[in-house]
Amino acid sequence: MEPALSFTLPATHEAITVPEAMKALRLSRSKLYDLLRSGALPSYTEGRARRIPLVSLQTYIHNKLEEAA
Repeated sequence: MEPALSFTLPATHEAITVPEAMKALRLSRSKLYDLLRSGALPSYTEGRARRIPLVSLQTYIHNKLEEAA
């Protein structure tokens, strides 16, 4: 079961920006970068732009839900 994201993105998006991920997870910038640095939320850079694949975001949310259960 894939959790629904609380904001809408065009269906063509496969990766989101840091501000979009912050909004989706309702986390501060520093907490999000902590997750990125630790590898808990995989991402990649394209030039200087960091992108978080939607599948990574969905997997992170799924893992957090399993931990809470």
